[in-house]
Amino acid sequence: MTDFEPISGRYLKVSIEGASYRIYVEEAGKGIPLLCLHTAGADSRQYRYLLNDAEVTSRFRVICFDMPWHGRSDPPDNWWLTTYELTTEHYLAVIRAVWKALGIERPVVMGCSMGGAVVLRVASDFQNELRGIIGLESAAYAPGRYNEFLNHPAVHGGELVATYTFGLNAPSSPERDRRANWWYYSQSGPGVYRGDVMFYSFNFDAREHIKTIDTSKCKVSLLTGIYDYSCTPAMSQEVAKAIPGARYTEMENIGHFPMIENYPLFRTYLLPELDVMATG
Repeated sequence: MTDFEPISGRYLKVSIEGASYRIYVEEAGKGIPLLCLHTAGADSRQYRYLLNDAEVTSRFRVICFDMPWHGRSDPPDNWWLTTYELTTEHYLAVIRAVWKALGIERPVVMGCSMGGAVVLRVASDFQNELRGIIGLESAAYAPGRYNEFLNHPAVHGGELVATYTFGLNAPSSPERDRRANWWYYSQSGPGVYRGDVMFYSFNFDAREHIKTIDTSKCKVSLLTGIYDYSCTPAMSQEVAKAIPGARYTEMENIGHFPMIENYPLFRTYLLPELDVMATG
């Protein structure tokens, strides 16, 4: 008997800021839309366990997509004439375009790392249209990840980026899953991780925006791993303090990539937050 996973994947053609994009979208389940954003330089394969979690997909329509330039999505036309550098406003435009093209109403938007950062702006900018956000490893301002070797002719970019991020996993997370994330990172296009980190380190600052989030309109849950030294628990706590009504939980024995590095442990933290999102 053929053993297919309950995940469907398709390509979505969408116009963003005057350019045409071909974006890979995969989903599983029915119910409340849960739109998931991957980390810098990676793709939505990081959410493979979530997409296969029947307890989640029985209540949520889990939707994941690869950002342009990432994973199975294509870069825009004439990409070779530009240098990829992500900006906050373009990131928001991509998320918004995918969300609207899919006809999603009142989604929960969950993101990790750079996705966990941008969901704070998603909440501040579009809170009247959301059910809530779940920020994994979320910081409102997190400079410091950039270095000049992320796209350097003398360095193997795939191995550098994969190993640079490998240390952000908790040492107790299963090696199989830490290595899976390493593999996803090793397949990143030249300069893509650098372009994402340009956003994360230099362009993004939501410290004032988060003060406008009204949790009576848009629920906010923040989950951060204790081993994360890129977005530390203290950084996420600062976000929670700035948003009255936000929920914050520090995750034991988890690092920067909870949804892929140790999903069985992560889901014990995630399920209560999904319960919160499902109410009201």
